[in-house]
Amino acid sequence: MMGGGQQQLQQLSQELQAIDEEIETLQSEIDDLQTEQSDINDAVEAIETLDTGSTVQVPLGGGAYIRAEIQDIDEIIVDLGGDFAAEQEADDAVDALRTKQDALDGRIDDVQAEVDELEAESSELEQQAQQMQQQMQQQQMQQQQMQGDGE
Repeated sequence: MMGGGQQQLQQLSQELQAIDEEIETLQSEIDDLQTEQSDINDAVEAIETLDTGSTVQVPLGGGAYIRAEIQDIDEIIVDLGGDFAAEQEADDAVDALRTKQDALDGRIDDVQAEVDELEAESSELEQQAQQMQQQMQQQQMQQQQMQGDGE
């Protein structure tokens, strides 16, 4: 009888650990999506504030930058996804970026909903584990009392 309870507790503990790991993975995905949103905000701000002839620092990778002059702020090349990009006028580029942001918002909401579900499941399992521990402690105390009475 006692062994069974211990086994169930261990199983609950493993389930809780798996849920925690899944929550961590999803939180990390949310962080990545929010970083992408922040990058889009920066791009929109740049498009709206820079002018033709402005000097900008262009990242070359590895933390290196080069100064360049904008030839035409009205021709923005926007990544459309799937290795495709298109040259768009500034307004259209901003619209395309805003559409991307809306899609990211939707994805963040979906992932957050998954996190909320998992957290609810986790707290339910934790309650079960606590109840089982209490029952096992009561059983142990009863057994000890019975042994004490027998002497």
